[in-house]
Amino acid sequence: MKKRWLTYCLLSNSLLFSTVSAANTDAESMLQQMQKASVTLNYQMDYISITGNGIESLRYRHAFTGKHNIAQLLLLDGPVREVVLRDKEISYFFEPGREPFSITGDHIIDSLPAIVTANFSQIASYYNFIPIGRARIADHLCYTIRVAAKDGLRYGYELWLDEKTKLPLQIELRAPNGEILEQFRVLSLISGDNIHNDLLLLESKVHPPKLSLSLSEKTTLNWRVNWLPVGFKEISSGRKILPVIQQQTETRMFSDGLFSFTVNVLPIDELTQSAYSLQGRRSIYSERRDNYEIIIVGELPSNTAQRIANSLIFAAENK
Repeated sequence: MKKRWLTYCLLSNSLLFSTVSAANTDAESMLQQMQKASVTLNYQMDYISITGNGIESLRYRHAFTGKHNIAQLLLLDGPVREVVLRDKEISYFFEPGREPFSITGDHIIDSLPAIVTANFSQIASYYNFIPIGRARIADHLCYTIRVAAKDGLRYGYELWLDEKTKLPLQIELRAPNGEILEQFRVLSLISGDNIHNDLLLLESKVHPPKLSLSLSEKTTLNWRVNWLPVGFKEISSGRKILPVIQQQTETRMFSDGLFSFTVNVLPIDELTQSAYSLQGRRSIYSERRDNYEIIIVGELPSNTAQRIANSLIFAAENK
């Protein structure tokens, strides 16, 4: 059992009427303004992030030089953790004793919720964008918008956007039943050229060595997923060895442009039964099929994950 849960942890770390249609368009336009503001404005946010793992206090600063983005994410409590974005390089810095490193990327994944960087034109076929009204967050007037899945088979968001800058002041990740799974809440928002000038100093900060990320072994898998919610597409597949337990697993990753998940198949070496767990946005569902365990890891409601697992077909079953 201990090995089984270690496997799950490793996989987790490796988702109308014409009036409604018009409102959907207006809300989509506002969301696109939010996405643009997040990468073109100079601003600083102090915020809290509430997830299944607890509450974190963070500071995110962003500036646009006219050619590329500079950003910094700071953990404000506990051990030092700093993430710096310079153009297409993301550098991670820690407390003394842990080596910094860099990876390639165009935004800091742990900074703003994934909805901020979404392609709203792409996901509009699967989600409704619903204007809710106006509110006040962190002493800023804001617009409230709900992003709800049309099929009820995936998560959604509720967003509060600053009326002036269109930057997000609060974002809630919600289950289909409305339950709040995670919350991003800004306590203080500052914008202006001073942020730009301060972040330019990061250009001279040391560039840690770039981390070489190991890729999954590309191979033909003898199984396929026979059902997916509309819009989810396979973006990668392969075979890899899970570290620590040194167990081989076959993986397919899927995304609809907003949420993603993986389907993992590995040999069974102990008796297992179907299981489900939820940690904030990330769910883990597993079931046994003959001599294999099927594990779904990602941003999915439990009933959707179960339906995907049940649809998996092995090559022998096609005959």
